Amino acid sequence: MDHLQYKVVVGLEIHVQLCTKSKMFCSCAVEFGQPPNSRVCPVCLGMPGVLPVMNKQALEYAVLVGLALNCEIAAFTKWDRKSYYYPDLPKNYQISQYDLPLSAGGFIEIPLESGKSKTIRIIRAHLEEDAGKNLHTAGNFSQVDLNRAGTPLLEIVTEPDMNTAAEVRALAVELQRMVRYLGVSEADMQKGHMRFEPNVNLIIAKDGIEYRTPIVEIKNLNSFRALEKSIDYEVSRQIDEFFETGKTLETGTKSTRGWDDVKEVTVLQREKEDAPDYRYFPDPDLVPVQLSKEWLEEIKSRLCELPIHKQLRFVNEYGLNDYDAGVLTADRSTAEYFEQVVAQGGDAKRACNIITQDLLKLANEKGCTVVGLRIPANHIAQLCKMVVMGVASATAATTITTIMSGSPDKPPEVIARERNLIQKSDVGELEAVVDQVLAENPKAVEDVTSGGKKSSKACGFLLGQVMQKTKGQANPKVVSEILAKKLE
Repeated sequence: MDHLQYKVVVGLEIHVQLCTKSKMFCSCAVEFGQPPNSRVCPVCLGMPGVLPVMNKQALEYAVLVGLALNCEIAAFTKWDRKSYYYPDLPKNYQISQYDLPLSAGGFIEIPLESGKSKTIRIIRAHLEEDAGKNLHTAGNFSQVDLNRAGTPLLEIVTEPDMNTAAEVRALAVELQRMVRYLGVSEADMQKGHMRFEPNVNLIIAKDGIEYRTPIVEIKNLNSFRALEKSIDYEVSRQIDEFFETGKTLETGTKSTRGWDDVKEVTVLQREKEDAPDYRYFPDPDLVPVQLSKEWLEEIKSRLCELPIHKQLRFVNEYGLNDYDAGVLTADRSTAEYFEQVVAQGGDAKRACNIITQDLLKLANEKGCTVVGLRIPANHIAQLCKMVVMGVASATAATTITTIMSGSPDKPPEVIARERNLIQKSDVGELEAVVDQVLAENPKAVEDVTSGGKKSSKACGFLLGQVMQKTKGQANPKVVSEILAKKLE
């Protein structure tokens, strides 16, 4: 198959659970991990005679995402009933938006492995309510937990603009960062806050003719790994199926498949329904939504600098590499903390090293964010100055940050003095130690001065001896300069 010419075509549907306190059309609490069917009421259970009421905050969150995705925001939209029956959908229909979505016609930039970016067009982003959850762990029967039924859900639909699984993953990662930055969703995939459904097919060139394979939608993927692996598998499966059956987009049928994470294969679920099968019609119990200019402007004022733009700025403004800038901007509070440190006089690259190598590790161990360590930004700025000026070594800085995480109000200079971590840079004092080391190690001195293969290793040995005699407190830069001068 190496000589086979084909192109992968992928569009993505993303479902984002919005972090409102209550559900989309009732006052039931949105809480993860509660006893099954304990967060339900007559409205979200679809009891006769009940009337839903729209959650205003959910609508504003959805508009905020639409603006961040460069979409046109509809001044007038309505609610529709999408009819289908599953045990986890007690009303037998889902309240959604069909022909008048809240936002449409946008785009998002995603970073590529080559260092460039790619524009992915957004067809629409509309609001709907989530279904409940079917459980299949009780032996010969299934159970239904309806706590999630009615939860506000934002569905984002892209054009089929992606051509590799890596590009799809990059989009998913960027969307997760975006909704977290905006504060509209926790986007925790382990809790079902974000689910992906890629639509995959191929354009295969054979005998000078292009054939398109039937579109397959892979349902309910809840990890970046599953998203990437399922697409790669589906590409291979569709190539095999095309040569076995000859089915194309015109002769085959669109289908949905599930992902078996253990066997790492997609599994056929059903033939895909089309819009007429859902029998959409306007919901008679909900009034249309009219978004005034004043309301839209108020929501627009909540927009923040988006992560991909902040990452690019960190590279250009602070001279960071793309990887470090990506680590810093993965969390909004961490990125803002970094800028506070720099604003307090901390060297940008040194601040980046301390935050990404020391503070993130400590935060992970404590199960919090970098900001959650409660270390004042000006203390990290002071620590940066100490390292840059040679007052403390990089190793000492790690020790100091560890201590500060337990005593966040104690300045780094105080900790350095208390723990005897101040680095010695006094030339006269260090020269005496260097002279002693040189006198005690004539063979190493001979190896350095001979200029042979052993020269570099011997020089490192002498430096290590000085550091050992000063108990690691000597400034290695100053020691290296003294050694070089004396061994000329």
